[in-house]
Amino acid sequence: MSDHQCTDNPPKLDPNSGSGHVEKLAGLDTYVSGSVHSNLAVLLVSHVFGYETPNLRKLADKVAEAGFYAVVPDFFRGDPYNPDNHERPLQIWIKDHGQDKGFEDSKPVVEALKNKGVTAIGVAGFCWGAKIAVELAKQELVEAVVLLHPSRVTVDDIKGVKIPISVLGAEFDQVSPPELVKQFEDILATKPEVKSFVKIFPRVTHGWTVRYNADDPSEVEAAEEAHKDMLTWLIDHVK
Repeated sequence: MSDHQCTDNPPKLDPNSGSGHVEKLAGLDTYVSGSVHSNLAVLLVSHVFGYETPNLRKLADKVAEAGFYAVVPDFFRGDPYNPDNHERPLQIWIKDHGQDKGFEDSKPVVEALKNKGVTAIGVAGFCWGAKIAVELAKQELVEAVVLLHPSRVTVDDIKGVKIPISVLGAEFDQVSPPELVKQFEDILATKPEVKSFVKIFPRVTHGWTVRYNADDPSEVEAAEEAHKDMLTWLIDHVK
């Protein structure tokens, strides 16, 4: 499986982006947006470039506007993947930031949200983060998940999902090609007890929902369509 598309088109990180703020949640620096009094939360799990991605924070703000308490933890603890560091290519970096470790780190975050009085949690996982979302879905630790251009999510993962799941894939994606996303859809079709929504977006590449060029109207439009589908799913199933 090729991961090179995970590192294409790196975003320019900005620690001051978004209208929320950063605070500690379960020991992790976390971008939070929305009302702390909301009893509905959405955990957004980033791609390898981390939680300072401006488009990701902008999306968290959009989630907050819909009435959720939106949280974007820094699962990489200040060490997002840096494509300019040629001594540490992705396959080396990932050894320090495996998705299994990300999943373990996500459990205290979910716990901390529940301790704040949150009664229902949705998860949106982007690329690297989609694997964390699917693990949470397999263990029924949250109410609903959305996987956006997932990375390293397998057919067996999808077989194990027990809660409402949406998978948004890209037409041009070597990481999770449309054929694989179609397999996910076929598996979910055999599980009527699990609500599901699967869509492949035409003319877009892996990462399009958070690595779009804000100056390109067609890229913005495709990203916004995915954001709308994601939000609709969360609103319908996290309540």
